[in-house]
Amino acid sequence: MTTGLLIIGHGSRDPHANVEFESLVAAYRATRADIEVAHGYVELAQPLLSTVLRDLAQRAESVVVLPLFLFAAGHVKNDIPLALSQARQEFPTVRFTVANALGVHPNLVELAFERARSALAGAREVTKTAVVVVGRGSSDPDANGDFCKVVRLLAEGREIGWVVPCFIGVTRPLFEETMELVARARPERIVVMPYFLFGGRLISKIREQVEAFQARYQWIKTELAPYLGNDDRLLKLMDERVSEAMAGTRPLPCDTCQYRVPVSAVTGKVGGLTALLWSLRHGYTHAQAMPHLHAHRPLTKHVLVCGNTDCADAGSITLIATLRRLLKETGRELDIRVTRTSCMGRCGEGPTVAVYPDGIWYRGVKEADAKELVEEHLLGDRLVSRLVDNIMQ
Repeated sequence: MTTGLLIIGHGSRDPHANVEFESLVAAYRATRADIEVAHGYVELAQPLLSTVLRDLAQRAESVVVLPLFLFAAGHVKNDIPLALSQARQEFPTVRFTVANALGVHPNLVELAFERARSALAGAREVTKTAVVVVGRGSSDPDANGDFCKVVRLLAEGREIGWVVPCFIGVTRPLFEETMELVARARPERIVVMPYFLFGGRLISKIREQVEAFQARYQWIKTELAPYLGNDDRLLKLMDERVSEAMAGTRPLPCDTCQYRVPVSAVTGKVGGLTALLWSLRHGYTHAQAMPHLHAHRPLTKHVLVCGNTDCADAGSITLIATLRRLLKETGRELDIRVTRTSCMGRCGEGPTVAVYPDGIWYRGVKEADAKELVEEHLLGDRLVSRLVDNIMQ
């Protein structure tokens, strides 16, 4: 039986991204002389999925479609099945099979860490380094959940200070707001890892946002790692997905089960008795956990403003009144409290304002700054960088 393989990419308005995709297809084609390998796009580039699918079906008795997508979302779940449904009606004697999307897999976890490794190598202590992993973002919650799982697996056993998932669009947390939150943890270095197969406009957007963040937070070394790109581990995973489809197997989503394969830097739990013991221990210890009850309603933020003589002379009392008024106008006076304190130890630099649990200290805050402080930090979770005095851990 003659077999054709159609590798489907998303398509980009950036021609360089399409060239990268087609180069990967060519690299895979060189490893599979036994089948005809073609490529197509869902949108934004030519040739389109439906056109190539029809052309390939005219020459092959069996057609395997490989969605070269990191996760299964709308294009994989809707667009490709609709195109296949039409092709099956037009070519009833041809066998059409769809492979799984790349999904959550150790090869991709290792590849992502490899891309971040060069930036991590320059860190004095990885425990004081944050790795922010940026995904495309989807309206499909399953795809977003799989992305977060990849990020968690990347973090396992590596002792990196923080490994944080975020998205460049469609869903939250967005990249810009995540970087603001990470900055409050006071890392020495931030490595931004774009979890994308290829370049394009979104990579350019991430790069611009990284540069803007570095300009605002010059004391935090921030570096953009390369995206995934072409790699032998990616080619092997593609071949694995094609082989599964051709063999008619649909494995359970256990590619990253720590009891079946070595995951990230955690390698001691694979197989047999070890897996059984870990399972028993988990069942026992999980039953011991019991969250304590809070007798009070927790505050979202607590704002401390120095009211001692020096700060009072500089206008802190008026500042307190203005902050309280602005919060009351927004209806947030119950979960964001403003408290007058005694001396906070920064005499001559005030008025001093501390925001907890964020651990942000501001100095030289005037009444004219109150509106910006409320809108940006207290309500918008964005630091007013020009007033920052210290970030406490």
